[in-house]
Amino acid sequence: MTEYSVIDDFSRFEEACRTLAAGTGPVAVDVERASGFRYSQRAYLVQVFRRDAGVFLFDPPAVGDFAPLQEAIADVEWVFHAASQDLPSLRELGLEPAVIFDTELAARLLGHERVGLAAVVEDTIGITLKKEHSAADWSTRPLPESWLEYAALDVLHLIDVRDKIAAELEEQDKTEYAAQEFAATLAQPPRPPREDPWRRLSGLHQVKGARNLAVARSLWEAREEYAQQQDTSPGRLVPDRALVAAVLASPQSKQALAGVQAFNGRASRSELDRWWKAIVRGRETEDLPKTRVPSDALPPPRAWSERNPEADARLKAARPAVEEVAEALHMPTENLLKPETLRRLAWTPPALTTDAVAGALEALGARPWQIEHTAQKIVDAFVEAAQSPDPALASES
Repeated sequence: MTEYSVIDDFSRFEEACRTLAAGTGPVAVDVERASGFRYSQRAYLVQVFRRDAGVFLFDPPAVGDFAPLQEAIADVEWVFHAASQDLPSLRELGLEPAVIFDTELAARLLGHERVGLAAVVEDTIGITLKKEHSAADWSTRPLPESWLEYAALDVLHLIDVRDKIAAELEEQDKTEYAAQEFAATLAQPPRPPREDPWRRLSGLHQVKGARNLAVARSLWEAREEYAQQQDTSPGRLVPDRALVAAVLASPQSKQALAGVQAFNGRASRSELDRWWKAIVRGRETEDLPKTRVPSDALPPPRAWSERNPEADARLKAARPAVEEVAEALHMPTENLLKPETLRRLAWTPPALTTDAVAGALEALGARPWQIEHTAQKIVDAFVEAAQSPDPALASES
């Protein structure tokens, strides 16, 4: 078994970068985080492989400045499996590819039944990977040898997989589809910060009234502040359900809060003062949150027949038409066209011409290859729905 070591010294890091720069072909890149353990989504290990160079495992907190790696590999293709998961963490380190190849996304376009890394590696080159450390705490130091082997194998075979997948794309005439999808992944802007992120508390729907919502918000903010200070995942300190339980119990004293059985978690008692002060702040604030928040989210399709029967008819006509195209292309429907895109088009349709629908699809983020395959089909379906004597009788999806 090959023994791997983590590079946590800058001089060794620079030497590794020179070796990678002298390698040949694309580079395989992967990132390990400590999701569920740490507060941030920062990278705690970066793995890089290049032919004629080898595998290198870098320790981001120890290395610090990743500029030499960016310089060494910036002008070559970076190969990922599920690039959208790793790009944000890499960008925090100043690592930005010019061109990418995503084996997971390509496998979807090819219609592979299994698209996880281990499955794609096995299906394409016949090598079985062990995936027992995927949910590990990668902020652990020192990292166990078995973890390092797992991390190295995530990139060691990825270039061979890329070559097999690229050949499949060529055979199915999907090379251009994949190129457009890769470019879209790379160009995807960072998600803007959520407005009122505390509203994502699991179980918050049980909390009624603006004052109680203010208490829930205050507890969430107190937990967030403490989690950031401790660099710990908030849910590991006090789970969402415990915060909601504290709001619902409406304790009248710190001691009463301590007596709420469902208010648990490793910091629920050790930081009792913090949580009680948060409850008091929530009860005293004059800045009460709205009990209902405006949203541009569409109603669930099951409600369309009553709320917008014409849109319901359009969706029920277009959905199977798009599914038929996806089936002919041997790929999941959601990779041909996002369900949300079709729903928005059906809810607020443009003029029923190919150019107008194509423009609307483009505005909603569809790629040229997707528009080419779906625009006319959607026009035909929408026209059919409009000609139906009773939208409620439109064909079921």
